[in-house]
This record gives sequence, C-alpha cells and structure tokens, in this order.
Amino acid sequence: MKKIIVLLFTAIISISVNAQSKTGTIDSEYILSQMPELTKVEEDLKAYNKKLEDELKVKVDNYQAKVKEYQEKVASFTDPMKKTKQEEIINMENEIAKFRQNGSQLVQIEQNRLLQPLYQKIGKALEEVAKAEKYTQVFTITTSGLAYVDPNYDLTKKVAAKLGINLEAGK
Repeated sequence: MKKIIVLLFTAIISISVNAQSKTGTIDSEYILSQMPELTKVEEDLKAYNKKLEDELKVKVDNYQAKVKEYQEKVASFTDPMKKTKQEEIINMENEIAKFRQNGSQLVQIEQNRLLQPLYQKIGKALEEVAKAEKYTQVFTITTSGLAYVDPNYDLTKKVAAKLGINLEAGK
C-alpha cells in the first residue's frame, strides 16, 4: 500500500512538473515604434487629419459666407425668409459642432485601421517564436504593466528579429 501511494505521489509530481507553464513577455509597442512601416502609417494618418481639417475649413467658410449674406440682406427678407435663413445657419452651426466632435473619433478609427496590419504582423511573429521556444503564455509589457520582468523571458528582441527589425541597444 505504501509503495502504491509513493508511486502515485511520484507520478502526480512528475506530471505537474511536466505541465509547468513557460511565461514570457513582449513589448509590442516598442517593436511597433521600430517598424519601418510605421512611417507610412504616420504619413497616411497625417494626410487623413489634413483632409478632415480641410473639410472643416470648407464648412466654416460656407457658414461664415452664409452669416455674412444674411447680415447684409436681412432688411430685405420677409419674416418667413428670415426664419428659413436662420434655420439654415443654425443647421450649419450644428453640423460644424458635430463634425468637430466626431473628428477625433474618426482619426482614432483611422489610426486603428492603419495599425491593425502591423499588430497582426507582430502577433504572427510572436506566435512563431512562442511556439518554437515552447512558451505557454506571453504577457504584453506596458509602461504601467508588470513591476519586474526577467530579461531572459522577454521575447521582444526575438520577435523583432523575426520581423527583420534591428532594435536599439537600449531594449
């Protein structure tokens, strides 16, 4: 009976030792910042932002022209015409305010759309490295993330190398 218990205990311990997980870390934001493709993303985002600014300028210019026209001709308008013109101006004001509110959201959506392929590329390389080195879990390091990371388990350099990125000496 003792032998069976000892064998069972030994078997359980050996199974749990073999089932140990291997955990690593990655600083995907740092890799992203070093990717040459990021320059194109930043240029595209800047162009998109400029396009939105140009659209806003057109809306503001049209609004100002409409207000000026109203002020110059208000004396000749009938009451129903005044009301119609005032409603048009108010609608333009609301449209400009809405466009301004949505502008930052539109830029964020575009940024996410442009960065998605880069994150997928990092994810694919990470998956290959993690599988090759038998990692069961990989945590993403952020500026407010883990308090301590053993550099021996940091996959950042290996993933960057897999992507053909030469990281600066600091990482």
